[in-house]
Formats: sequence, C-alpha cells, structure tokens
Amino acid sequence: MLKKPGELQSIPEPVLVCFAVREEARYFITALARDDDRVRVLTTGMGPANADLKLGMALAVRRPAMVITAGFAGGLNPKLVAGQVAFEADPETGLVERLARSGGISGCFYCAERVAVSVADKAGLRKSTGADAVEMESGIIRKVCRAAGIPSATVRVISDAANEDLPLDFNAVMTRDYRINYVRLGWTVATHPWKIPALLRFQKQTSRAAEKLARVLIGALGIKG
Repeated sequence: MLKKPGELQSIPEPVLVCFAVREEARYFITALARDDDRVRVLTTGMGPANADLKLGMALAVRRPAMVITAGFAGGLNPKLVAGQVAFEADPETGLVERLARSGGISGCFYCAERVAVSVADKAGLRKSTGADAVEMESGIIRKVCRAAGIPSATVRVISDAANEDLPLDFNAVMTRDYRINYVRLGWTVATHPWKIPALLRFQKQTSRAAEKLARVLIGALGIKG
C-alpha cells in the first residue's frame, strides 16, 4: 500500500533494541515503563563477541520483526558534536524518515574491537575507514540480522567528539571479555587523582547523551511518554 503524502512508513513490530550497557539505556528504559510491550530491550555487554552471543540467545527465544543497535559512539567526523544522534538503517525498518524527523542524522559507522581513546586514534580511524563514528557492537549485530533476514538499524549518540580525548584509557581497565575491572579502575583513579574532574565531566556528558538518544528513539518509535 502506498503512503499518503506526509505519512510515515509503518515500522515492523515487535522491536528489539540492543544496548551494550545499562548506562546507555536507562532513560529509554524509563520511558518504556509507561508504554506497552511492543519494544523489548537487550543488554548485550561490550564488544562484538558479547553482542553476538547475547543476540543469538535472544533470537532463539523470540524472533523480533526488527532490531535496533543503540548506545554511545565516538565521533570520527569533526562535524559531529557530543550529543548528536547518528543513524544507519535498512529501508525495511521504516525508520529512516522517522529518525531524521526526531533529530537524528544519517551516518556511517565503524565497529572496532578497542575503545578509541585519543584524538589521534579517532583521526586515524577516520582516515582509514571514512566512517563518521566508531563503536563496538553494531557491526556484528547487523551481520547476524542480515543472515536471519531481520531488518536492522544502528542508532548511536556521540558521547565524545572527534576533537576530544577520553579522560581515561578504558582499554587498560577492561578484562579480555570487555568487562570493566573495577579494582583496576579504582587503582587507576586513586593513583591519578588529577583525572577525577575530567571523569566527572565526562560522566555528565554521557548522561546527557543517553537522554538525547532516548528522546530520538522514543520519537522515532512513537512511544507515548
């Protein structure tokens, strides 16, 4: 059926929205608590291996009509500022126009196996890949979806821009399976106390980014707040 002028394409339901960690999802989950069960949330853990495992388990239990991989991303394109939501979506999701109307912009993503910590890291990735943003889960999630014939989309908010160094080398405080080693993190902060103000500023910045991501997702999916 053809769309009427100005009418948005319908989206397939139910929708599975994947986040690496709950910090990325918390504002979105709060909004869902007031809505129906058309949308489910899956926390996969960080990195491609965790995302592959958790998504496979979820698909074995219940097949969604559409999958969104959402969360934070590091900016590679200098035009993207912290808090900007970028997306890349299969046309079959019905999300392209919806995301644009909700404040997202189209972008290209690179899925890495390490956190891009410094401005130099990001500049190198921008040069070698041409991508607009970098994250660690969307590549494998969308690959699994393509193999299963499930439409998918990447919707990510810029947590740190291309011209921003992260306040800490998060690779150094992660285990081999991409979990934060809190003992190592505590020791690193205790021995580098001058990093604490920057870490607190970054925490506030990522909180605002998560809130912006939730607003764009809520608008695109038509969730009633």
